[in-house]
Amino acid sequence: MTAQPGKDMLLKSVAPDSSTTTIAGLRTKRLTLNAQSVDITDADSSGQWRELLAGSGQRRASLNASGIFKDQASDEITRSRFFNGDVADWQLLIPDFGTLTGPWQIASLEYAGTFDGEVTFDIAMESAGALTFEAVP
Repeated sequence: MTAQPGKDMLLKSVAPDSSTTTIAGLRTKRLTLNAQSVDITDADSSGQWRELLAGSGQRRASLNASGIFKDQASDEITRSRFFNGDVADWQLLIPDFGTLTGPWQIASLEYAGTFDGEVTFDIAMESAGALTFEAVP
Protein backbone atom coordinates (compact mmCIF):
# COMPACT_ATOMS: atom_id res chain seq x y z
CA MET A 1 0.00 0.00 0.00
CA THR A 2 1.24 3.47 -0.81
CA ALA A 3 0.67 6.65 1.17
CA GLN A 4 -2.83 8.11 0.79
CA PRO A 5 -3.89 11.75 0.76
CA GLY A 6 -5.72 12.74 3.95
CA LYS A 7 -8.40 14.44 1.85
CA ASP A 8 -9.55 11.00 0.69
CA MET A 9 -10.65 10.04 4.21
CA LEU A 10 -14.39 10.78 4.11
CA LEU A 11 -17.15 11.07 6.70
CA LYS A 12 -20.63 10.22 5.40
CA SER A 13 -24.02 10.29 7.05
CA VAL A 14 -26.20 7.27 6.27
CA ALA A 15 -29.93 7.85 5.74
CA PRO A 16 -32.58 5.25 6.67
CA ASP A 17 -32.79 4.26 2.97
CA SER A 18 -29.00 3.56 3.05
CA SER A 19 -28.15 6.53 0.82
CA THR A 20 -25.16 8.54 2.00
CA THR A 21 -24.22 12.21 2.14
CA THR A 22 -20.57 13.21 2.41
CA ILE A 23 -19.96 15.83 5.09
CA ALA A 24 -18.40 18.59 2.99
CA GLY A 25 -15.53 20.88 3.90
CA LEU A 26 -13.67 18.63 6.34
CA ARG A 27 -10.00 19.47 6.58
CA THR A 28 -8.88 17.11 9.34
CA LYS A 29 -10.24 13.79 10.57
CA ARG A 30 -9.05 11.58 13.41
CA LEU A 31 -10.40 8.15 14.36
CA THR A 32 -9.52 6.58 17.71
CA LEU A 33 -10.39 2.97 18.53
CA ASN A 34 -10.21 1.94 22.19
CA ALA A 35 -10.55 -1.35 24.03
CA GLN A 36 -10.90 -1.50 27.79
CA SER A 37 -8.90 -4.37 29.25
CA VAL A 38 -10.05 -6.65 32.08
CA ASP A 39 -7.26 -7.40 34.53
CA ILE A 40 -7.43 -10.97 35.90
CA THR A 41 -4.04 -10.94 37.65
CA ASP A 42 -3.95 -12.75 40.98
CA ALA A 43 -1.40 -14.06 43.47
CA ASP A 44 -0.79 -17.14 41.31
CA SER A 45 -0.01 -15.19 38.12
CA SER A 46 3.24 -16.39 36.60
CA GLY A 47 6.14 -14.14 37.64
CA GLN A 48 3.66 -11.56 38.94
CA TRP A 49 3.00 -10.48 35.35
CA ARG A 50 -0.33 -8.87 34.67
CA GLU A 51 -2.86 -11.12 32.94
CA LEU A 52 -5.73 -9.89 30.79
CA LEU A 53 -8.99 -11.63 29.93
CA ALA A 54 -9.19 -12.08 26.16
CA GLY A 55 -12.36 -11.09 24.35
CA SER A 56 -13.77 -9.05 27.22
CA GLY A 57 -14.06 -5.41 28.13
CA GLN A 58 -15.72 -2.52 26.37
CA ARG A 59 -14.79 -1.32 22.88
CA ARG A 60 -15.51 2.17 21.63
CA ALA A 61 -14.55 4.56 18.89
CA SER A 62 -14.18 8.32 18.83
CA LEU A 63 -14.08 10.54 15.78
CA ASN A 64 -12.92 14.14 15.72
CA ALA A 65 -13.01 16.32 12.63
CA SER A 66 -12.79 19.96 11.72
CA GLY A 67 -13.43 22.00 8.64
CA ILE A 68 -15.57 24.61 6.98
CA PHE A 69 -19.22 24.25 5.99
CA LYS A 70 -19.49 24.23 2.22
CA ASP A 71 -22.67 22.31 1.59
CA GLN A 72 -26.16 23.14 2.86
CA ALA A 73 -27.37 19.50 2.91
CA SER A 74 -24.48 18.15 5.00
CA ASP A 75 -24.64 21.21 7.29
CA GLU A 76 -28.35 20.54 7.95
CA ILE A 77 -27.80 16.82 8.61
CA THR A 78 -24.99 17.49 11.07
CA ARG A 79 -26.78 20.32 12.88
CA SER A 80 -30.12 18.50 13.16
CA ARG A 81 -28.52 15.26 14.38
CA PHE A 82 -26.72 17.22 17.08
CA PHE A 83 -29.70 19.26 18.28
CA ASN A 84 -31.98 16.21 18.23
CA GLY A 85 -29.44 14.11 20.14
CA ASP A 86 -29.79 11.45 17.45
CA VAL A 87 -27.95 8.18 17.41
CA ALA A 88 -27.61 7.64 13.69
CA ASP A 89 -25.57 5.62 11.23
CA TRP A 90 -22.40 7.16 9.83
CA GLN A 91 -19.59 5.83 7.64
CA LEU A 92 -15.90 6.63 7.74
CA LEU A 93 -14.05 5.73 4.56
CA ILE A 94 -10.31 5.24 4.97
CA PRO A 95 -8.66 4.96 1.53
CA ASP A 96 -6.99 1.63 0.70
CA PHE A 97 -7.96 0.37 4.17
CA GLY A 98 -11.73 0.05 4.51
CA THR A 99 -15.02 1.44 5.72
CA LEU A 100 -16.20 1.68 9.33
CA THR A 101 -20.00 1.87 9.59
CA GLY A 102 -22.42 2.02 12.49
CA PRO A 103 -24.30 4.15 15.01
CA TRP A 104 -22.67 7.32 16.32
CA GLN A 105 -23.81 10.27 18.37
CA ILE A 106 -22.44 13.78 17.98
CA ALA A 107 -20.98 14.63 21.39
CA SER A 108 -19.75 18.11 20.52
CA LEU A 109 -20.27 20.62 17.71
CA GLU A 110 -18.28 23.85 17.85
CA TYR A 111 -18.29 26.85 15.54
CA ALA A 112 -15.50 29.45 15.40
CA GLY A 113 -14.48 32.39 13.29
CA THR A 114 -12.10 35.31 13.26
CA PHE A 115 -12.58 38.75 11.76
CA ASP A 116 -10.21 37.94 8.90
CA GLY A 117 -11.11 34.31 8.20
CA GLU A 118 -13.83 31.82 7.43
CA VAL A 119 -16.25 30.20 9.88
CA THR A 120 -14.96 26.80 10.93
CA PHE A 121 -16.47 23.91 12.84
CA ASP A 122 -15.21 21.07 15.01
CA ILE A 123 -17.21 17.91 15.56
CA ALA A 124 -16.63 15.11 18.07
CA MET A 125 -18.54 11.85 17.71
CA GLU A 126 -18.75 8.76 19.91
CA SER A 127 -19.73 5.27 18.81
CA ALA A 128 -23.16 4.31 20.12
CA GLY A 129 -23.32 0.61 19.30
CA ALA A 130 -21.57 -2.10 17.31
CA LEU A 131 -19.47 -0.87 14.39
CA THR A 132 -18.69 -2.97 11.36
CA PHE A 133 -15.51 -2.86 9.34
CA GLU A 134 -15.36 -3.77 5.67
CA ALA A 135 -11.84 -4.01 4.28
CA VAL A 136 -10.98 -2.77 0.81
CA PRO A 137 -10.61 -5.85 -1.40
